[in-house]
Amino acid sequence: MDPYTLLKVAHVAGATVLLGTGAGIAFFMLMAHRTHDPALIAHTARFVVLADTVFTASAVILQPITGAALAHMAGYPLFSGWIGLSLVLYVVTGLCWLPVVWIQIRLRNLAVQAVATGTPLPERYFPLFRLWFVLGFPAFAAVLGILWLMVAKPFF
Repeated sequence: MDPYTLLKVAHVAGATVLLGTGAGIAFFMLMAHRTHDPALIAHTARFVVLADTVFTASAVILQPITGAALAHMAGYPLFSGWIGLSLVLYVVTGLCWLPVVWIQIRLRNLAVQAVATGTPLPERYFPLFRLWFVLGFPAFAAVLGILWLMVAKPFF
């Protein structure tokens, strides 16, 4: 396999990981949250934080590297056109994702603490969850926008 194709496969796989992990994490956290069961939320949030650390963070690091290499090999300018817009959307995603990671860790810790003390979820859990939920929409929309730009490569 030639280097360009190898990089392209790695880049598409990374994009798939970002989209798939994001959707999976959102689904499982939402389903656990709906139960209001601290033990289930703690259990789910442990795996969500792990998945974000292993899969999402790895893809977040590799995407700009493989993308820049592909752009260079294909002769595309890096900071203009559809690639420039992709980078803007990537920053938007990151600005949403970084607080989401912190919130997930905090939600996990609050649920673990509730389990350890045999108490319900504390009141501060709920506004944090709402913020986590709200931040997911622009992040997910930005990732979908990036995928569309990667495929369509519009000229503007």
